[in-house]
Amino acid sequence: MAQRDSWRDLLGRHHPLLLPVAHDALTARLIKKAGFAAYQIGGFAVIGARHGLPDIDLTHFAEKTSLVESIYKATDLPVLVDCDDGYGDEKNVWHTVDTFADRGVSAIFIEDQLAPKKCGHMSGKQVIPVEQMVQKVRAATAAKQGRDIFFIARTDAAEPHGIADAIARAKQYRDAGADGVYVEGIGSEADLEIVGRALQGVPLATTILERGGKTPWLSPARMAEMGYAMVLYPTTVIFRAAYAIREALAALMRGEQLDPGASLDMQTFEEIIDLQKWAEIERDFRMR
Repeated sequence: MAQRDSWRDLLGRHHPLLLPVAHDALTARLIKKAGFAAYQIGGFAVIGARHGLPDIDLTHFAEKTSLVESIYKATDLPVLVDCDDGYGDEKNVWHTVDTFADRGVSAIFIEDQLAPKKCGHMSGKQVIPVEQMVQKVRAATAAKQGRDIFFIARTDAAEPHGIADAIARAKQYRDAGADGVYVEGIGSEADLEIVGRALQGVPLATTILERGGKTPWLSPARMAEMGYAMVLYPTTVIFRAAYAIREALAALMRGEQLDPGASLDMQTFEEIIDLQKWAEIERDFRMR
């Protein structure tokens, strides 16, 4: 598999870097075929798809690591991994960063939510004291040990404490060594502009959770104009995939034949999963 591009190089070439979420390896392959430069593995979609559970801190480090490995090996695209709150205190954060750096993950983020954490666009979140998160950021930065993994510190303070506190936290996390910052749950275009201006010059990320999220949908060009280097789309693919599955099952229950206009065919699917590669390996190494 080819060498993955550096996250810093990606940010230099893409304004903004668009990050759809892959909830499985097949989706990661489709993201690459669609032409995206990178993608995210995010808890909301992965836990929903793999376990049928909500993103409310029901799974932790060991489960997430296994899920990530099953997805990111499917392509050579750089990947940003959602590492929740780092799965504990500073030593857990160190272990998390060290583990994903060893596995060749391009970027990760850790958030400042108080456990039990939940999806960043759900209400009722709480955040830990800023000083505690600063120590986590320092531990994460040290755990990199010179390896090329881009560390993003996320704050979820906007919803419980307001935009001003979220900005102040993001600045402290950057000062503590984070490579980039991520302000979650921004509720309006006006607040998006405020955050972008306040954090000008810092690699800045946010999430647009379509259909039900707190942050309004704006075009990538508009997001770049306001100063956002990375825009995450955690639900766009999984919502549409779940809709398609539901519709296919309803049609099957009604006794209807598969609609060719709303489905792939066998040959196209085989191309996506790279059947030809395995056929060639079988041909080359089968005992004569």
